[in-house]
Amino acid sequence: MSRTLQREGIWNTAISYAGILIGYVNTILLFPNFLDEAEVGLTRLLLSISVMYAQFSALGFVNMSVRYFPYFRDKEKQHNGFLFLLLSVPLLGFVLSTVLYLLFKPVIVDYYIENSPLIIDYYYYLIPLALFTLLFNMFTAYLRSLYKTIVSSFVQDFLLRLLTTLLISVYALGEMDFQTFVLLYVAVNCVGALVLVVYVIWLKQLFVRPSVTVFSIIPLKEVFYYGLFTFFGNISTTIITTVDQVMISSYSLAANGIYTTAFFMTSAILVPGKSILKIAHPQVAEFWKENNLTGMKKLYQDVTMINLIVGILLFIGIWANIDNLYEFMPESYRSGKYVVLFLAIARLVDLATSLNGAILATSEKYRWDLSFNLVLAALTIWTNWYFIPRYGIEGAALASMISLVSMNLLRLFFVQIIYKIQPFTWRALAITVIGVVSLGVSYLVPYLGNVFLDILVRSLLLISVYAALALNLNIYPEMNAWLRKVIYGLTGWKL
Repeated sequence: MSRTLQREGIWNTAISYAGILIGYVNTILLFPNFLDEAEVGLTRLLLSISVMYAQFSALGFVNMSVRYFPYFRDKEKQHNGFLFLLLSVPLLGFVLSTVLYLLFKPVIVDYYIENSPLIIDYYYYLIPLALFTLLFNMFTAYLRSLYKTIVSSFVQDFLLRLLTTLLISVYALGEMDFQTFVLLYVAVNCVGALVLVVYVIWLKQLFVRPSVTVFSIIPLKEVFYYGLFTFFGNISTTIITTVDQVMISSYSLAANGIYTTAFFMTSAILVPGKSILKIAHPQVAEFWKENNLTGMKKLYQDVTMINLIVGILLFIGIWANIDNLYEFMPESYRSGKYVVLFLAIARLVDLATSLNGAILATSEKYRWDLSFNLVLAALTIWTNWYFIPRYGIEGAALASMISLVSMNLLRLFFVQIIYKIQPFTWRALAITVIGVVSLGVSYLVPYLGNVFLDILVRSLLLISVYAALALNLNIYPEMNAWLRKVIYGLTGWKL
């Protein structure tokens, strides 16, 4: 793995984990204790629908940036008008999506009015929220193509969560009513796009002037054809990741509040994957440009090992402390315990195979990825339709697990069959066994009578066993060397 990738990955991961800590304060301590379940469910549903709205508007151009920007890259020529193309088509898509959103209001109202009427009161708040979500996504894609990922990570994973902490703290003091809170909550989540625009200006990379050369570098027919395929692929992925919340909310916003709280508790597992993928994705595009499958295989395996080492530790850490975490929330939230388990398994599989999506999306076989996504989107809708009425939020979590595991296994086998590369070595199995052993050791500790003491002792024991086995068995030599260097620099001890 290149030094640039390692450096950016470390910074992105550090920022993301700092954000996760703030997110846990918001999700476990603040939101459940100062908003009722339905109000929590509303705030999460607003964000989920805005993501879907923005994906429809983008028309597949987020992925297009990663695939084609290497051909347009030329700062002296303002990247040949690439940014204008990247923004103009999605903004047109936003106008069309907004027209449809307004026309279909009666249908949407009818879907939610009986069990979740609260969402109807904030129907129009979604329009500006979706617009700024779209802009944030497009500028994040542009910055990722420039290998500038740290600021977008800081904004999304840290700044917005910190601003949310301040907002909910003020609300807890009784300084505003709930409607004002929701208005400011939407405003906070619009800030990210503005920060990225300022950052791009500071980088002197805001080239929004159109250029005729954009037509000569890559045929626009090819660009739009690729965009159309990735549009359906992105929509399918969005359905897979958000339809559970949309469908649960039609039964009960309160249930969505409990479900999404459990959903966020597992989000820490994906942090290493998201952080590394931001910079690995354009690196994959460069490998395709150079037809370097050897480099691709090495990157694929390195990313998987790093993701597994960190992801398994987080998975067992969350599950070992699951009862302790629910002690900080009202008792009603404890019904989400097995939602955490199902979603954590799904996220771990997604993490272990995270680069296969980028490999397919930037390859000449990208059309196949669309086929996988369409089939799995249909599977997701059907499994949620079947399981939610029967098993509630646990059914939704089971449906999500089935869909995510199926999607990733299909991609994994396809990449292996077509390109003869796969991400796993014997070390992947070894770190999984180490994780199981470490979790088993943590269960030997009886409850210590104090939630804070129990979390501390249980977590330290688990980390100690996990780290000792991983380091001494030399599971990932590159990480061992880096850890020894860090420990020596901090303590002067040679390991």
